[in-house]
Amino acid sequence: MNREKLEQILERLPKLTICVVGDFFLDRYFIIEPSLAEKSVETGLTAHQVVDRRLAPGAAGTVVSNLRALGVGRVVCISVIGDDGEGFELERALYRMGADVGSLIKREDRFTPCYTKPMMREMDEERELERIDIKNRKPMESEVEKEIINRLRLVIPEANGIVIADQVQERNVGVITDRVRAEISALAEEYYERPFIADSRARIGEYRNIILKPNKFEAVDAVKGRARLDLGLLDPSAIELSEAKACAAELSKRTGRPVFMTAQEEGIFVVDGGITHIPAVSVSGPIDPVGAGDSCTAAIVSALCAGATLEEAALLGNIVASITIQKLGQTGTATPQEVLNRFEEYISAQ
Repeated sequence: MNREKLEQILERLPKLTICVVGDFFLDRYFIIEPSLAEKSVETGLTAHQVVDRRLAPGAAGTVVSNLRALGVGRVVCISVIGDDGEGFELERALYRMGADVGSLIKREDRFTPCYTKPMMREMDEERELERIDIKNRKPMESEVEKEIINRLRLVIPEANGIVIADQVQERNVGVITDRVRAEISALAEEYYERPFIADSRARIGEYRNIILKPNKFEAVDAVKGRARLDLGLLDPSAIELSEAKACAAELSKRTGRPVFMTAQEEGIFVVDGGITHIPAVSVSGPIDPVGAGDSCTAAIVSALCAGATLEEAALLGNIVASITIQKLGQTGTATPQEVLNRFEEYISAQ
């Protein structure tokens, strides 16, 4: 890919409509100033003092943030959130970034999933403390599944591409239930010419007719069941790259569509008959990998909808991820100008 082709891809993004369906979370950061700590009179425990806070859409919301930052014109959000304060903050944050929130389903009997992240301020840096999670624990109601499917059927005919963000590990508790997944797979076959791309924490091997974007742990787990669900704790050296590539090839065979397998510092392996390696874009200095996978997904689907080849889409995914991981303590995004600048650095280093 040369600069002219990259500019053409970026220039097409404002004309696109991309639908993001799945699990939207609220990421809530509380910035704690340790010098202001007090002791509670009632309990004797330390009362940490919050001096700032940041709110951002997480999980599927991170994909939306990156799509909008890249310049995608219309991003439609389909999900189920609670009729609660977290839901209000999440919907407002999505609306402020210009996302289409008209297809969000609000329910009084559901929580809005939320990650609360206390951040201890230390000198000029922030250190994350133990996280507090709000998640749903009961299965999704059948009437809600039906409404999700109805809204998908309304949106997909006018969408250039669809992202499935399947982030909840517990089966049938999140937005992408077995029933919803089966319906999406059927729609992907019906609208075969449009990119459907799925990112699933625990069930990437259960999709059909859909482009998959697993990391190497998820690929092996889907085919051989060897990786644990708490993937973040898995030692990367426990999985050989050759084994992961073989599993990615098997996933492509099962779904009948390409697979983009991410492999951390190795970059992306594109499986479509053969396997093509797109090396990572190396960066220096401290990094924060949280959300990198979602930013990569946003870049890949954007590029495919704009007419890029599979390899060009993977390169854009690597470029965007290399930018977002350098934005510490936040849900990082990449603008078109940042993408162009990083591309020039990448070409110069070749």
